[in-house]
Amino acid sequence: MTKINAAFHTPEQPPAGFRQLLTESSVTHVHGMELLRLVKMCAGVYDRILGERMRDEDISLPQWRILIHLYLAERNGQATLSPTDLAHSQCVSKNTISAHLRALEESRLIERRLDPDDLRAFRIRLTTASRGLIRASTPLHFEFLNDLVSQLTAEECEMLQALLTKLLESLQRKLEDSDA
Repeated sequence: MTKINAAFHTPEQPPAGFRQLLTESSVTHVHGMELLRLVKMCAGVYDRILGERMRDEDISLPQWRILIHLYLAERNGQATLSPTDLAHSQCVSKNTISAHLRALEESRLIERRLDPDDLRAFRIRLTTASRGLIRASTPLHFEFLNDLVSQLTAEECEMLQALLTKLLESLQRKLEDSDA
């Protein structure tokens, strides 16, 4: 596994050039920027760790996320999803989702069928093989993910989840307000 460079400055000690910019701009609080930076860094490091872990598997991390999304949608009564739905859920372009779907289809982990209501569109569904893959590998993935946060106590995990949920809700409200 490649070593991940986790060295970064603390919120209390930004680089000199940045401190100068803040002073010149009369900015006294950088909480919003620091939270954004740390959340992005955590997400990036998570993706690198998980991508590295899945390197020897038959599917990539983005493909795994697509399968999980399809599985959960199926469990909630949506047997199929459109490529557009999947692109939005994964925050990727239609071209990117198409490439992932093509690879999953070649691996026989999804089926692509014409939408009976719109013959120009496709609907994507899981195969029996992908359901088996998900059921077999999910416990191992969760064990690994839980190990990644093992330095936090159960209370710290709950607190962090609550704070991130509160932040997400706040961000979603801002987004809704800007769309209105």
